[in-house]
Amino acid sequence: MESRKILICGGAGFVGSHLVDRLIAEGHEVDVVDDLSTGSLTNLAEARHATGRFKFQNIAIESPEFSELISLRRPDVIVNLAVFTPSHMHLNGAMASFRSSVAVLEAARKAHVSKVVTMVPAGLLYGDVAAKDLPIKEGHMNDPRGSEEVIARAASDIHTVYRERHGIEFTILAVGNVYGVRQRSEDGVVAAFVEALNDAKAPIVHGNGKQSRDFIHIDDTVDALVRSLDRAGGLVVNVGTGVATSVIELWALMGGKSALAPRTSAARPHDVTRMSLSPVRARIQLGWSPFTSLEAGLATLRSDS
Repeated sequence: MESRKILICGGAGFVGSHLVDRLIAEGHEVDVVDDLSTGSLTNLAEARHATGRFKFQNIAIESPEFSELISLRRPDVIVNLAVFTPSHMHLNGAMASFRSSVAVLEAARKAHVSKVVTMVPAGLLYGDVAAKDLPIKEGHMNDPRGSEEVIARAASDIHTVYRERHGIEFTILAVGNVYGVRQRSEDGVVAAFVEALNDAKAPIVHGNGKQSRDFIHIDDTVDALVRSLDRAGGLVVNVGTGVATSVIELWALMGGKSALAPRTSAARPHDVTRMSLSPVRARIQLGWSPFTSLEAGLATLRSDS
């Protein structure tokens, strides 16, 4: 891919900082917009040494300064990783994410940005599905069980409106449970289990622990993001392994035979029962397939901890 100017919303966060490192390594010019509410400049330590190819702006997406920045910088692509994050998994957070999604698309319209790539948790788009429907294919929609799901789907739909009315190309990546280095313990069960192992404490498991997830490594996720910069226009594309792993199975893999028994807590409202994502469309449209097994990905975390 030729060198391009790419702006990343939420680039100081877990996924965003890994994407920044990858893009700079490939010779792209990268702008990061982050209000640092959950992100950290520490995640961008390497990127900040890339003089002339990296700029950081500590501003909020909904601020007037954001639209002005887009018009000034005129990126080729905007990657929006700042919406429907783990810290926004509630009604007010979902509404803020919708407003931010519109703000990004509106800024892209005004500045004639050619494409927006947005990452959304697959659980919000698809909700709870029957076991027979696994792995989930794009377009599978159950009746939403909560306001957050309705809002996430509306945010997805608004991309289509901007594409049809204003020519703003988009790709939406519906991602599984991303894990890896730099993830905060409050933002993912893998990171929470790593912290429990490091502290030699029993982890907290919500519900009975039989709920399953599609765990996707950060390197695989970043690879899908990079490929989506100029592919899969106008599509929702799953980023997952197609394999469902229960939370209890995950703890057994991470803790081994000597692991402490987890402490149980009440199930969280609207928590999906099962999740795995079909990677077939990603293989066709992005030329992407998951390449890190869960065992290999977890092993890197243990060696880094």
